[in-house]
Formats: sequence, structure tokens, C-alpha cells
Amino acid sequence: MGKTGVSAVWHDSNESWEFRELPLPDLENDAIQVKVEATSVCGSDLHIWRGDGIDTKKHPRDPFVFGHEMMGTVAFMGNKVTTDSLRNPLKEGDRIAFSYFFPCAKCYNCIRGEFGACKFRLGRKPLEEWPVCNGGFAQYYYLRSPHYIFKLPDEISNASAAPINCALAQVYDALHLGGVMMGDNIVIQGAGGLGINATAIANELGASKIIVIDGQKPRLDLAVQCGATDIIDMNEYDTPQSRIDRVMELTNGIGADKVVEVVGFPQVVEEGVDMVRMRGKYLEIGNIMPGSKASLDMAKFITNQIRFYGIQHYDPWIIPNSIDFLLRTKDKYPLMDVISHEFSLEDIDKAFKTAEWLGTQDGSKVTRAIVTPNA
Repeated sequence: MGKTGVSAVWHDSNESWEFRELPLPDLENDAIQVKVEATSVCGSDLHIWRGDGIDTKKHPRDPFVFGHEMMGTVAFMGNKVTTDSLRNPLKEGDRIAFSYFFPCAKCYNCIRGEFGACKFRLGRKPLEEWPVCNGGFAQYYYLRSPHYIFKLPDEISNASAAPINCALAQVYDALHLGGVMMGDNIVIQGAGGLGINATAIANELGASKIIVIDGQKPRLDLAVQCGATDIIDMNEYDTPQSRIDRVMELTNGIGADKVVEVVGFPQVVEEGVDMVRMRGKYLEIGNIMPGSKASLDMAKFITNQIRFYGIQHYDPWIIPNSIDFLLRTKDKYPLMDVISHEFSLEDIDKAFKTAEWLGTQDGSKVTRAIVTPNA
């Protein structure tokens, strides 16, 4: 193809960014080269940036390009690509949302339609491996086959569309798998991008009480606007036991039907489990980092008959449903306002430093920051 694009390359060895002009791969017949318009700084990205999000047992990727929560426009299409995954006509310049992982379509789970559980799914690779363009903090991203892509309606902005394939889709899938339904009492640990979306979805599903826990007022205010019936401010309830007691008070001593963990720190799991009612469910989404360990009393799981769900990735149908949800509720919830800060690719270090909340005195005022590589 002979074209190139700028990527923000991350070096774990010295925790620094480097901007590189990298070659775009030759386009396969069934592939799409995406021009990245917006990439969110997800909580898992912050883990990588801090240095606690790398699996040292796997093949080293340093240096590499990361970033996964994104959207873009079709830059180039292989000659076999004529439609999106719902058979809507597709052309260069169309705005699309897409899954950031690639199931093999041939394994035990894939042939049962469980694409989100593919053991052989492809993700990020070292720079020296094809196709190079495999991270969202870059001008281009390569969508190889099998991919799932969906055209975006004009009513959804680039900034609002970026979180669809992670912050929105992931919690949509979690609440679906967890069986959240009308009348449930829900606790959501964390009011970042995933927590805010989970709040709105739980409200749409008819949850009776939606209790959101966080320590940053702007996030809690947004949670209320998205349907939270109660908030627990960690500045006021500053111990695990005080938060557990408050949940029990709000649920008449019963506990929550479902507790959703989207903080991404294992320290919160133990208190979250203590908030679950007998035969309730704990939906674990946030602690995806290698080495995340929580100390749990297993007798509580048995005597209280608690069901624990680990949730990562999702099946393809989740994305169009998430797009529909965002479009249908755009005048009901301020989900379009979840993105609070925007940065150019050149300012990516500033984007991460602004989004960082761990170890800061007042946390971060960011609900979700995006990087716009082609702005």
C-alpha cells in the first residue's frame, strides 16, 4: 500500500512515549484499514501506563501500541468488503464502531457462537509482528478478518462513539449475563466510564435501587443524572465497613441482588462481596490485570450461595444493541457527556496524566478522556 501513519509507541522499559511513522500493512481482501478518529483512555490503559497492567509471564511486547476503546472512519476496504456486519452498504469515509478483538471462528467456543469466549482471539502484538497497526493510540488501526463492524448514525458524535466497544458494550454484556431485571437492587462499585454506563443500563432494565459508589463528586453527579437512586461518597463513607453498612441500610438489611465491580482494584472485591444478598451475584469486570488478587472468605460464597461472574469481552450482537441504546436514550441520559476531556495524539502523555486519579489528593475530574489521532 506504501502508506504510513503516526503511532504513539509505548516503552515499558522506561515508561515513555515515542511517536513513530509506521507502515500500513498491505490490505487483505476481507480487511479494513480504519482511520482512528477517537480513542478513549480506558481504566485498563491507565494500568498499563502505571506499569501494573503487563503480564510478565507472556511474550514481552515492549515497545508496543495500545488503546482499544475507539471508533473511526473507513480509510480503505478490501475488495471483498461491501457491507458492515448487518449488511448495510459500506464505503470509504463511513463512520464505524467495531470490536477490538478478533475471534478465530474455528474453536470449540466460537462454533457455539460464544465469540467473546474465544481462547485464540487475537489482540495486541509487538511492533515487529504483522499487522503493526493494532493499537488505538495511532492514526490507523487494521481490522483483519473475522471482524465485526457497524455503521454509526449521524446523531452519535465521534467522542460519544469511542466508548461503545468497551465501556458501554462490556457493561451491557455483563448486566445481560448477570440477569439484571426489573425490581433488582444493584450496587455499582465505581463511577468511571463503565460505571456510568452500567447505571443507565440498570435503570433501563428496571432496577429498583441503583447504588453507586465512588470518591469523586463529578462522577457521582453524573451517576445521579443517569439513574442512580443513591450514591455512596467514599469521602464520607471512608471505610469498607461503613460502605457495607450503608448498602445494608439502603436495602433493608438484605443486600444487593447484583454487585457490579468496575473499579479495577482487587481491594474493593472483598467489601463488594459483603454487599451481596444471599443467592445474589457478584459481577467482576474491572480486575483484568495480571496478578490481581483479593482475599476472600470462601465460606461466605457457600453459606450465602453467592454466584461470582468473571466477565471480559462480549459477543458481536452487543455492539449494535449498544449503538441503539445510546441513540434511543440520548435525550434521557447524558451519556454523550461521559467524555469530559479531549487531547491530540501529540498530547497523549498529558491525556494520561490528566486522567490519572490514583495517588492524587483530589482524584481526577475526568470521567473519560479521549485522544483524537487525526485531529
